[in-house]
Amino acid sequence: MTITITLETMKFHAFHGVTFEERTIGSVYLADISYTVETDAVETDRLEDTVSYSIIFDIVKEEMKQSSQLIEHVAGRILKAIKARFPQIRELVIKVSKLNPPVEGELASASVIIKG
Repeated sequence: MTITITLETMKFHAFHGVTFEERTIGSVYLADISYTVETDAVETDRLEDTVSYSIIFDIVKEEMKQSSQLIEHVAGRILKAIKARFPQIRELVIKVSKLNPPVEGELASASVIIKG
């Protein structure tokens, strides 16, 4: 059976950005991941028969620890790491958002969405 699993609003303090302050002080980032996989877990009730969202979370957490200038790069690294670990994923959508980005004005967040 084909299913889609979604991890919403994973929250991380990370050090991505172009400016020295962003890379030193850090900021709050959100990540949303959605992936589609063919699985028998619906019938078997066995973790081995699906793609564990716990492992997906750990992958995202590790990639968020690595500083990058651009959230585009962060999202791309996350996508590559997940696809490398779980090639059986058919569709993968990653959204990375930077809360309160440094702009001259009020902006709740800036986000990048990547699909693969």
